[in-house]
Amino acid sequence: MSNTDLCLLNVTELAPLIQARKISPVDLVQALLSRIDTLNDTLLAYLHVSAAQAMAAAQAAELEIGSGGYRGPLHGIPVAYKDIYDVQGLPTTAGSKIMAGYIAPEDCTVAARLRHTGAICLGKLNTIEFASGSMEVFGIARNPWNTAMFPGGSSSGSGTALAAHLVPLATGSDTGGSIRNPASFCGIVGLKPTYGRISRAGIIPLSWSLDHAGPMARTVADTALMLQAMAGPDYRDISTALQPVPDYHATLKDDLQGIRLGIPSTFYFEHADPDVVAAVRTAIEAMQQLGATVREVDLPHSCYGSSASWSIAYTESFAFHRANFFARSRDYTHAFLHKITGAACLTAEERITAQRLRQMITAEFLAALAEVDAIVTPTTAYAAHPIGGTSPQADMRSLTRPVSLTGLPALAVPCGFTSSQLPVSMQLVGRAWEESILLRIGHAYEQAAGWYTRRPPLEARTVSQPPAPPAPPAGAVDAQWVLDFARLTGLSFVTEADAAPIAAALSPVKTQLAEARQQLATHCEPPVRPAPGW
Repeated sequence: MSNTDLCLLNVTELAPLIQARKISPVDLVQALLSRIDTLNDTLLAYLHVSAAQAMAAAQAAELEIGSGGYRGPLHGIPVAYKDIYDVQGLPTTAGSKIMAGYIAPEDCTVAARLRHTGAICLGKLNTIEFASGSMEVFGIARNPWNTAMFPGGSSSGSGTALAAHLVPLATGSDTGGSIRNPASFCGIVGLKPTYGRISRAGIIPLSWSLDHAGPMARTVADTALMLQAMAGPDYRDISTALQPVPDYHATLKDDLQGIRLGIPSTFYFEHADPDVVAAVRTAIEAMQQLGATVREVDLPHSCYGSSASWSIAYTESFAFHRANFFARSRDYTHAFLHKITGAACLTAEERITAQRLRQMITAEFLAALAEVDAIVTPTTAYAAHPIGGTSPQADMRSLTRPVSLTGLPALAVPCGFTSSQLPVSMQLVGRAWEESILLRIGHAYEQAAGWYTRRPPLEARTVSQPPAPPAPPAGAVDAQWVLDFARLTGLSFVTEADAAPIAAALSPVKTQLAEARQQLATHCEPPVRPAPGW
């Protein structure tokens, strides 16, 4: 089998061949390293390639399998990690100058679990700075479907590496869509599991209450195998739940008999590319042909989810980075510094409004999911946009952020292409701890539709410019307001040059929160801690 053929195989194809010793983990790793060497200078998927360690691990796996010690379907399978995951002995940069010189002293829990299965680490993948800035420090990863296009973020390198067949499995993290967005743009599968399903220990946080570690792969079946290895409680992360971990791969079926799908009546299909809407609607029809039934569901407050998610995530991030902001703010990218400082300029009441919205939106999803097994939406309203250009999807109209607020599982699955031959993705949202249902739905659709068999061209193509996002409303704050607020609250690192971009990031959030405040009933409370014993 040629090197290229090896790189094109998915885990469910590789695993039985490795078990039967028809291919060697050494040959597989060599093939992938050769492909990375050829393509990574263009695609910038990897920030660090662990070639020597990967070859040593492959040789060890080959010997162990040959002596009857086969561990399971991930034994000898290469995996790469978003560069906020600690892997012992490797640098963790988080895409930032702040982390220069740091070498992980031990594995994060996810890396330790995957290592235990016999998976082989190929290296660390490109990421937007601290999962929310930019990629200007090490260069911008490219979209394999059109290398002039953005691959999505913040798990950018993960999406790029998988779509370009530079690795069969990759990790991501998702706070407001950072697994699902690159999955959408790059035409791969990404799962944001239930909050607490996978340990966050040893992963650099963006937002303690919204961060989700999750698997990314080219097929749903591969995603299920990876989730199996990653999931479960962990004493290093008190947010992980004592929930049983089912056999995810065993639940995959080729039909959807008895599955009830909910389609939101508002927001999620509005203000989107007609090609995206048409592809998702066609996917829904295909799932009906596989046996699913469909009904509308009502999620009226989802339109305010972006501002709530932004406020909660980035105020928590400010708390994490506060000391470095004061000590070495100029070592951060402007994108990260300005966004996170903007969150520090929210008022106490606005932060409570965000938490109240979190409760309201969660309650609406739970009510809808009491009547259906999964909710179907587009993952992103538009396909990938040009690098250096502006996304046509306004920041306050994210389709992934409302779901993130709930902590419910969400699976991004490819469901077609635009007229410009860019991938389209649908988002499946399910009940807590029921990832197996989402995987079953995604797998049945994927196998029937066959989009996963297409290969990206790995070249730049000219496409028509996407529409500009809607003009934001008149600014709620301006540069002078930011400077005055910074002075009053002691944010001494904020300069005059920072003030205008901070105001631009913050204004749409404050405007949406003000609108949402008028819609919230007075009885809607923020999250409250239950009394002991409940």
